Amino acid sequence: MTKKIQKIGIFLGIIILLNIVNQYVYKRFDLTADKRFTLSETTKNILSEIKKPLHITIYLEGDFPSEFKRLQTETRQFLEELSSENSNIKIHFENPDDQREALIKKGMMPSQLTIQEEGKFSEAIIFPWAEINFDEKTMLVSLLPNAIAVSQEQQLEKAIENLSYSFSNAIHTISQNKTKNVAIITGNGELQDIFQYSYLSEVAKKYKLAKFTLDSVASNPAQTLEDLSTFDLAIIAKPTEQFTEKEKFTLDQFITNGGKTLWMIDNVQAEQDSLSNGGKMLAYPLDLNLTDLLFSYGIRINTYLIKDLYAAKIALATGNIGNQPQFQNFDWFFHPLVNGNPTHAITRNLMPVRLQFANQIDVLQNNLKKTVLLQSSVLTKKVGTPSIIELQSIAEEPKEEDYKDGNQLFAILLEGEFTSAYKNRIKPFETKLFKGNSNDNKMIVIADGDVGKNQLLKGNPYDLSRDKWTNETFGNKDFLLNSIDYLLDDVGLMQLRNKTIKIAQLDQQKAYKERTFWQFFNVILPLVLLAVFGIIFNYLRKRKYS
Repeated sequence: MTKKIQKIGIFLGIIILLNIVNQYVYKRFDLTADKRFTLSETTKNILSEIKKPLHITIYLEGDFPSEFKRLQTETRQFLEELSSENSNIKIHFENPDDQREALIKKGMMPSQLTIQEEGKFSEAIIFPWAEINFDEKTMLVSLLPNAIAVSQEQQLEKAIENLSYSFSNAIHTISQNKTKNVAIITGNGELQDIFQYSYLSEVAKKYKLAKFTLDSVASNPAQTLEDLSTFDLAIIAKPTEQFTEKEKFTLDQFITNGGKTLWMIDNVQAEQDSLSNGGKMLAYPLDLNLTDLLFSYGIRINTYLIKDLYAAKIALATGNIGNQPQFQNFDWFFHPLVNGNPTHAITRNLMPVRLQFANQIDVLQNNLKKTVLLQSSVLTKKVGTPSIIELQSIAEEPKEEDYKDGNQLFAILLEGEFTSAYKNRIKPFETKLFKGNSNDNKMIVIADGDVGKNQLLKGNPYDLSRDKWTNETFGNKDFLLNSIDYLLDDVGLMQLRNKTIKIAQLDQQKAYKERTFWQFFNVILPLVLLAVFGIIFNYLRKRKYS
């Protein structure tokens, strides 16, 4: 009896000890094959900087399609991992149904889904958004970003893959005390602000934007270079006037001193508005005096225009009904619809990007690492300039044998140590900041000045992601935002976009066809087996005890 009491006492003591240890030791185990619930070191480092309560409100509560319950579940589980890593992360799920107008005013646009249940299709509206509040600052996170997806299930899979990057990026941005500076270069006929508003308004939510003119180089070049060097990134969007040697030297030394650059360059003068107004136009080479500068970095933008059979559409008037003109959409081969590099963080899962009268890039051999970001299809044709382009050519039936110039490069990422174009040349002016070589640096060159140009609707900027005439959607805005984030990323956040998750999806058609069998298998069959077991058990029991 005494031994039994001792054993019971030891057993109870072990249980009490385990409960005490459990209060101080907490460990979660990720047993998934793709380690979807394992936080990256980048995310952990970001969370370690959160010293105050950070509130995350997710608008994924309520009655919505069962397949999007998966997005709700995956989001909840991921945020629980964040909360377990740092107790300052506070999570709250809310039903958006009673506050739809308020959410839309905040910028949370709803998504319309097509749902298939029992062979029938229906529509549903959800608000796949999260709101982060920290230290009197607010930031919105889209849980269902635009991506290449052939089905709604694939879109859901891409959304779940993007959870880690979306939340880590937002938390990092909202918790930063020091914001990086972005210069919008002016002075050489660049795009006006109103035509860059769509993507720059998003950039301004994360970084400090300022216009920076190179006009002052003429009077005080050394001071202009010093002022420009206080910026982290320079955006050069569609210049149309020649750069002087002093201006080029200023940009060159900005780069060798660590400044990042995003170039959007047209080497051919060709505008869709000019063509629409007159029906024809002369496309001719545009001399920006940048060839030698870009050549030193291993890039040459040619003066060809590229026609691609995989192209965006333009709307043309085809007649009138009454007093109302009738429009029809036609493929316009001078507006290539190009795909991004599927293996790079900038362009992974990106929708096709629309270019307009784009040029082609040649890559030259040097010590820099070069990554292709955008390229055409194989069905392309080079058009030399100067040449006359006529709108009526849209009616001509294309011959595939004429489009055999293969893939053309439109956007290149350069990484490494940049060599100054003026290292072994006479310098246009003297500066104490001169460096012949940079440390590790990054640059993106896009051979289309219109890649970031948004349309205007009634005098107001229109969304860069959509064409106001054809209603087609493009990846231009996401491409530019990802490019800027990558260039300014010092903590490895963009690499989280390469995370891959494979989700087992239910075959809707098969489920509908076999639903009767599985309903019987899961509901009727267990009852039948239970009844058979009861009959046999009673029979054997009576036989034994009768």
